[in-house]
Amino acid sequence: MGLQLMSGKPDLIQPDRGQKAIDIHLVSKDSFAAWSKKLSIGQRAALDAQKFTGGGFETAIVPDGDAWFAAGGVADPKELSSWCLGRLAETLPAGTYRLAVGEPGPALHGWQTAQYRFERYRKPKDTKNEDDARILLTKDARAIEPAQAEARAITLVRDLVNTPAEDMGPAALEAVAENIAKAHRATLSVTKGDALEREFPMVHAVGRAAAREHAPRMIRLDWGKAGAPLVALVGKGVCFDSGGLDIKPGSGMALMKKDMAGGAHVLALAGLIMEAGLNVRLLVLVPAVENAISGNAFRPGDVLATRAGLTVEITNTDAEGRLVLGDALALASEEEPDLIIDFATLTGAARIALGPDFPALMTRRDDTADALIAAGEAHDDPLWRLPLPDAYREWLKSDIADLVNASGNPYAGASVAGLFLDRFVGEGIDWAHFDTFAWRPAPKPGRPKGGEALGLRAAWHMIRERFTEG
Repeated sequence: MGLQLMSGKPDLIQPDRGQKAIDIHLVSKDSFAAWSKKLSIGQRAALDAQKFTGGGFETAIVPDGDAWFAAGGVADPKELSSWCLGRLAETLPAGTYRLAVGEPGPALHGWQTAQYRFERYRKPKDTKNEDDARILLTKDARAIEPAQAEARAITLVRDLVNTPAEDMGPAALEAVAENIAKAHRATLSVTKGDALEREFPMVHAVGRAAAREHAPRMIRLDWGKAGAPLVALVGKGVCFDSGGLDIKPGSGMALMKKDMAGGAHVLALAGLIMEAGLNVRLLVLVPAVENAISGNAFRPGDVLATRAGLTVEITNTDAEGRLVLGDALALASEEEPDLIIDFATLTGAARIALGPDFPALMTRRDDTADALIAAGEAHDDPLWRLPLPDAYREWLKSDIADLVNASGNPYAGASVAGLFLDRFVGEGIDWAHFDTFAWRPAPKPGRPKGGEALGLRAAWHMIRERFTEG
């Protein structure tokens, strides 16, 4: 499931059946001297002209008689990462390639994601008989389908996050969920209007100021066989965040089309789980809203009812993501799942603490945190755990309600937001919270600037390992 990596293009990774292909030689700084001694004087001159020394992500094209081969710099040719071939996939001419020695292994991922392009709003190019795809061959045919599935999931997140809010509002997000449900014979149900106000009062309150075409809703997807372990995935679906009456400055709104990235992550993760046929029951919840401003917008000082029966005093309308997640987590908890994972672009505090590349991870159980972090390390999707300190729970106390939605001090903002969510998760439930940025402010090999899936592969591999039979 997912969108095409390159619409109309061939698969970017294919089985190696001995077909004609251009060799890629992987070289490190340590191995460069010995490797280059085997080359001709002309070939060494070509490397010198391109300033190729085997440094990380360096690339070169080397003449070889009437043909040529490619060279790529890596840290260790015997231990490849997801991103080792990313620069090559971005810069080499269109064609079919294979490694001269060894197999790509994890680098199959970055080879594909490096060729991602978001071109929905660009004038179509005239590509008469031209094909700019770079295809990589592998003899490990079993690795192809899983690598393609993960790349499609990343592509889906990137596409949804990169799409502006006018074209990716709550209704559009529902349509994406509907397509995923149809592809995997899952059941989709959507709650909106008066039913939303009754059942999910915080979701309704946050989204009620939006225009009718962007009306709030709770998107629910169910899949799997009765009796299997239940995994609940909850994703923040704030399709645009103005800040509400506590309005953001223009600079703060610039990237708020990405505030639905939590929803994008869980939909893509659900697609991976269903495509793999894991022995789980799946519950996916995406509260989809636009935090807009109009005469009926919720206000600072309002006290909101919640699905969990708690009352929340609004101290900041720009802390809306935790509100819609609260109602969704309460519903997920009612189903008594074996595991809840939520994704959200929740706090600037997490970004200040960890920067754009590291999602903040908060969990109730150490073993769950350890498993997620290990999966992230193994698949080049790093996480960083932040605490849920009991000492800070008092910062959410309200004089007139059960709790406030934002504390009045500047400390530990990511953890305090996590503690707010914790109030809506049922007692004793295994729960993990990802506060992810979902955006790459500058390109890296295999990872173009723009919307990005961060934490998705870590969660996927942890779930797959935990719930695979045998």
